[in-house]
Amino acid sequence: MLHGRGRQRAEPLIDRIRWQGHSSFAIEGSPFIQIAPWRVVKREKPPDVVLIGHDHYDHCSPADVDKMRGEQTLIIGNESVARIIRGTVVLREWQSISLERASITAVPAYAMNDPRHPRDAGGLGFVISLDYFDLYYVGDSGIVPEMAHLRPDIVILPIDGYGRLSVDEALRLVEMIEPRWAIPYNWGGVGEEATQLDAQNFKSRVGGATEVVLLPIT
Repeated sequence: MLHGRGRQRAEPLIDRIRWQGHSSFAIEGSPFIQIAPWRVVKREKPPDVVLIGHDHYDHCSPADVDKMRGEQTLIIGNESVARIIRGTVVLREWQSISLERASITAVPAYAMNDPRHPRDAGGLGFVISLDYFDLYYVGDSGIVPEMAHLRPDIVILPIDGYGRLSVDEALRLVEMIEPRWAIPYNWGGVGEEATQLDAQNFKSRVGGATEVVLLPIT
């Protein structure tokens, strides 16, 4: 599950990933997955599952979740998210849950030298195994030892360095886990620490077989 490498069919999965700004993403398919919805302008059909890795306001927004959730929507998060959003199914590190054609595994997300994302807060990233491919959503995390165990086909990762991966750290992570595609976030928007130039810098410096995809906000 953590070593997908399903290279021959990943393009359709790439085409189904939409960036909604900041750290929010939608993944079309079965199931339809929303990740960290915050200030999402476009009304979506009710997602099958919403993934929220920690309780910071820009990831865990009850108003956004309530706006989009349907009767059957499954909310998955850590214990701090469950205290804020009703009906949250709690996953702990390395626990997995299956939903339709997807398997979702919670992985540690923390920063070893930043008090905003301490180890004991229980923050999560997620590995989504869907259609024979593994997608790793890093969440609010720095470089941590647990990442060395992952070999995703696609990584979605921050580059702003605000208690998360900086551009240089994001480059290190890509070198470590060798994904086929890398999608940066937390750049270019109002109030973001990273600019479009930072995203272009990241893209130009990534080597090897990894392709960087700079998604528009949709």
